[in-house]
Amino acid sequence: MDQDIIRFALGAFVTLLVVVDPPGVVPMYVALTKGETPAHRRAILGRAVLIAFGAALFFLVAGRAVLSYLGVTVHAFSISGGILLFVAAMPMLFGQRGGLQSPEPKEKSTAHDIAVFPLAMPLLSGPGTIATILLLTSQAGGDIQKLMAIGIAIAAVFLVAFVTLYLGARLISLGGEGGVDIATRVMGIVLAALAVQYVLNGITGYYHLLLGR
Repeated sequence: MDQDIIRFALGAFVTLLVVVDPPGVVPMYVALTKGETPAHRRAILGRAVLIAFGAALFFLVAGRAVLSYLGVTVHAFSISGGILLFVAAMPMLFGQRGGLQSPEPKEKSTAHDIAVFPLAMPLLSGPGTIATILLLTSQAGGDIQKLMAIGIAIAAVFLVAFVTLYLGARLISLGGEGGVDIATRVMGIVLAALAVQYVLNGITGYYHLLLGR
């Protein structure tokens, strides 16, 4: 593999790692899985990372073609992701279980809901990640080696995300129930702000897109 491909792969890895921001997701992950057993929490994490990784690969392989066919822009993804994220943040602001969880276990495991939304999307593989992947594929310009390098970078980023969330959650959980309650409320505020920022980014991006036409 030549130096240009290596530099491209490293650049893709660093860029995606910053966008996904695994350390920033740790408190949200802990708050969303509050009250779950360690084994159940690990199952949620594993499923969430796999789903996020699969979504990222999908947009690497077919993202531009699908969005173009449907007439959907990345900015629309940003706005919709922000709205869904805000819905997830509201229960957290009042110290309740976040996301789509319910207070009591149901016949169907809620881990499926939590893993898909909001952990996998939009926290781990949200509009920012999708936009970054689409940007990197544009930079690759159809070069198979560069596209493979992006795929390797994506796999490495989500491996780092899994390890970071797993270890980070154990450290935060040492703070006990009170610490998790505080983290839940604080991260609810952060999550709500992040959701609003996603919406603003989507509106601003679409506005600039219209101006450029």
